Amino acid sequence: MCSKCSPYLDFAKEYCLKHGLRLTEPRAQVLGIVVEAGRPVTAYEALAALGRQVKNPKPPTIYRALEFLQEAGLVHRIESMNAYVVCHGAYEHHNSQFLICDDCGDVQEVDIAQMDVSIDAATKRAGFAPAHWSAEIHGTCKKCQG
Repeated sequence: MCSKCSPYLDFAKEYCLKHGLRLTEPRAQVLGIVVEAGRPVTAYEALAALGRQVKNPKPPTIYRALEFLQEAGLVHRIESMNAYVVCHGAYEHHNSQFLICDDCGDVQEVDIAQMDVSIDAATKRAGFAPAHWSAEIHGTCKKCQG
């Protein structure tokens, strides 16, 4: 296990215990894969990485694990990339905002302070009850601009 994975997995175990969730071994392995990657990971990349840890993993294992981790708030799905990243926010939020570099693929989770308020007001005016949302802002990161 990588050095950056251990603290996050310890946190995830405590978080799941506190919230009555089961962090099974396959779920923990998939979470470790996403943490270790340090970048957005597709389900197929996670499947290949899991295949280096266990013999012949099946795609449903990955999809179930990613679904659990997403519902638990431990990972986010980047819709436009069809990939998953570790949550670096408060872990109990259901709305996400990402800055995605189209040059290097780096993804940063950010908190755009008034976005929650604006979306809440707009959905109430429309009589709509959102379950969750995410905003993906594509562009060029500071490193790639340099």
